[in-house]
Amino acid sequence: MDTPELSIPSLNSPELYINREQSLLEFNSRVLAQALDENLPLLERLNYLCISCSNLDEFYEVRVASLIQMAEMDSTAISVDGLSIQEQFEKISGKAHELVAEQYRVLNEVLIPTLETQNIRFLKRDSWSDIQKAWLEKYFNEELLPILTPVGLDSAHPFPRILNKSLNFIISLTGKDAFGRNSGRAVLQAPRALPRIVQIPVSETDSGPYDFVFLSSIIHEFVFELFNGMTVKGCYQFRVTRNSDFFVDDDAIDDLMLAVEGELAMRNYGDEVRLEIDANCPEETVSFLLARFELTPERLFLANGPVNLSRIQAIYSMVDRPDLKFMPFKPGLPIALKKYKDIFACIRRQDILLHHPYESFTPVVDFVRQAAADPDVLAIKQTLYRTGVDSPIVAALIKAARAGKEVTVVIELRARFDEKDNIGLAAKLQEAAAHVVYGVVGYKTHAKMCMVLRKEGNTFRNYVHLGTGNYHPKTARLYTDYGLFTCEKELSEDVRRVFMQLTSLGKVSKLNKLLQSPFTLHAGLMKMIDREIDHAKKGKPAKIIIKVNAVVEEQAIQALYRASQAGVEIKLIIRGICCLRPGIPGVSENIEVRSIVGRFLEHTRIYAFMNNGDWAIYASSADLMNRNLFRRVEVCFPLEDKKVSGRVLNDLHANLKDNSQAWLLQSNGQYSRAKPGDEPLYQVQMELLKSFAQ
Repeated sequence: MDTPELSIPSLNSPELYINREQSLLEFNSRVLAQALDENLPLLERLNYLCISCSNLDEFYEVRVASLIQMAEMDSTAISVDGLSIQEQFEKISGKAHELVAEQYRVLNEVLIPTLETQNIRFLKRDSWSDIQKAWLEKYFNEELLPILTPVGLDSAHPFPRILNKSLNFIISLTGKDAFGRNSGRAVLQAPRALPRIVQIPVSETDSGPYDFVFLSSIIHEFVFELFNGMTVKGCYQFRVTRNSDFFVDDDAIDDLMLAVEGELAMRNYGDEVRLEIDANCPEETVSFLLARFELTPERLFLANGPVNLSRIQAIYSMVDRPDLKFMPFKPGLPIALKKYKDIFACIRRQDILLHHPYESFTPVVDFVRQAAADPDVLAIKQTLYRTGVDSPIVAALIKAARAGKEVTVVIELRARFDEKDNIGLAAKLQEAAAHVVYGVVGYKTHAKMCMVLRKEGNTFRNYVHLGTGNYHPKTARLYTDYGLFTCEKELSEDVRRVFMQLTSLGKVSKLNKLLQSPFTLHAGLMKMIDREIDHAKKGKPAKIIIKVNAVVEEQAIQALYRASQAGVEIKLIIRGICCLRPGIPGVSENIEVRSIVGRFLEHTRIYAFMNNGDWAIYASSADLMNRNLFRRVEVCFPLEDKKVSGRVLNDLHANLKDNSQAWLLQSNGQYSRAKPGDEPLYQVQMELLKSFAQ
């Protein structure tokens, strides 16, 4: 009997794609799962819970808000996975509500009881002792009462504007005020300056060393003090999440900074996309708030605890218990940089690779500082996407500009949620006489580049740093990223040309080695995938390893499907979104997708192609997403030094060995956690920490 022929779907078939929003929510579930991992320190588990909550905030602020706008423009639009916008809303709502319910279950049933065993307590109102209650009442009267402003709702006091993600209370009242008014309802907004968690002092209350009370509990208990002569029948916390993406019309602006500043002023009052409210709130009041914010029940979330769990993260710094936190570590330094203080001499000797956070970010700061102080340095050029408010790199650039060096900085004003900080940094740099530009209108500048022009005798030499992550010392301790120092002539010249492109209006001649979006990056990656396909068809060894944050772009996914069909072995290490569906017979059975969630946020972007044994390995600032490949300025740079490329290839193989913190994507779109089985436990982040330990 003949075996029935396998029916292979077209590579355009919706069944081959995982919904982007669903995939992002799946990532958030993996983050939340860390809060349940008893092998992790307890306060770190609490941190993971908070991170999952802040991630969900951003999901609604940006992704759901974007879908709402799409629906308004074209309600008939169909995503690549075949779902209508309404179907996406339904799936998002179901998964998001499951996620929120699990967040509160983990907090109330797992973390709070476990924290209590360590004498870290969140005290509910019914558990306050008389002396604690007296102290909290005094705290309310002295610290809160003077700055709280309730608004009674009537014709002269309309419903107040509610700030995005702020803590608010809807209060039910009876009785009349001094003017004989009785609206029945009032709204109280908690100023953002107030701490969301208050620590009860041991010395004054005989409390435990770490006894905490939620601000919402204090306000709930003493809110009657705000309504003299009236009776408070109910007090319920609520929070509104708003659209935080903003639109700048690239064709109608004369000054990008002014346009961004104008949009920032409105961010706190964008369209409502989600309502969170106390689970004990009466249905009538819930309906009132839903109507007030014009939201449907699918975007209502009932909170069995504080409405903003991410603010609990403050506990981490308030509790001095090193035994409940990750062991501190000291980042390493490459041997070359240990031996020689002159970083330019080191780079002349060899390319230098830094792997953060295992290796220190200090050499990157020193690179700019030395350039600022070096009399032979004539010019410094740098891109800045996210740097932090008190950036040592910005300080070094200012020093260089004041010393008379030619300093050019490309600042991306539209780096989401960092716009205000970047505007401030731009002003500081301009005051120091640095040349500041905002990239290219219509394209975010996401490339991570720094170039130093140095006069050496009768010649000029460019030294460059290229990275996969931001020039931000703080995130360099939390995110995994690569940075490359080199003065290789052709690559350095490419960087110079890209800077010319960003600051001038002319076209740039063909680049030697860099791949750049929106021009050559996508085509270059497709060409290297096709080369692996050709090798496989000729019976040669063929393999692709890609490590990025997200895989979304349809043409890239189809190219990987074709490679799998040709017999190319494909390993994808994708932290977050993956719309590619592995394990489909005849299409993607040669593709494995894994996600690693650990102590550090995986952020490196590496594209590695076996190339018949002569590995071609590129590092990049770009993910496989439409925005990175077509709507941003990104760079993808080759790692040509054999020691450097060998290190990165070894790191990739180490990621593929992880059998503890890795999650494997199944063909149904779900993830299953890798298990050691009979093999020794292997955690790639822990192994890398050990290898670079100081």
